[in-house]
Amino acid sequence: MAIRVLLVDDQPLLRTGFRMILEAEQDIAVVGEAGDGLQALDQVRALQPDVVLMDIRMPRMDGVEATRQITGPGRDGPAKVLVLTTFDLDEYVVEALRAGASGFLLKDAPANELVQAIRVVASGEAMLAPSITRRLLDKYAGHLPSGDEPVPDTLHTLTEREVEVLKLVARGLSNAEIAADLFVSETTVKTHVGHVLTKLGLRDRVQAAVYAYESGLVRPGAQQ
Repeated sequence: MAIRVLLVDDQPLLRTGFRMILEAEQDIAVVGEAGDGLQALDQVRALQPDVVLMDIRMPRMDGVEATRQITGPGRDGPAKVLVLTTFDLDEYVVEALRAGASGFLLKDAPANELVQAIRVVASGEAMLAPSITRRLLDKYAGHLPSGDEPVPDTLHTLTEREVEVLKLVARGLSNAEIAADLFVSETTVKTHVGHVLTKLGLRDRVQAAVYAYESGLVRPGAQQ
């Protein structure tokens, strides 16, 4: 079955460009468009897309609030949100990741990266550009706890190895890189990541990375 995509951007020309790129793929179908967050919410309810390609800065309702309402607590719908941004250091992206976005992509990314990102997010994985995501979290460290706060009780549910894996996820390492770092198989890493997400009630590894910073497990700017 084709991946159902909703395009959300306040610039019609950009939506047209994205539509042309995505409709050239046999496994992707653009089911609708929206020019702001409010329209996006209506379209999500009506069309039930698998992936919402979401602009951040829009009139009436921005992409952060729309993402929160689409993927927030209590939402059981299938839609995953892939955030689009013009700049790779945009404070709104951090908020979108916290709100439940499954990743983000620069608007000037090559067409093949856009297509691959749609497929990755639709499969339930996170589209996490490791270096950029960490730079975002580091740059906007002022929005995160100082690290002096008590460690959340949920963190104590993790095993020592799961904590190690969470730290490496927060650094932006892929499963293969984590496996090499810990001298275990990639399958074992996938199992640990799955346990971490389940125990902490997180949606994907993007939210796991944000959690690691917000809980104080990883300090902004640290090289651990």
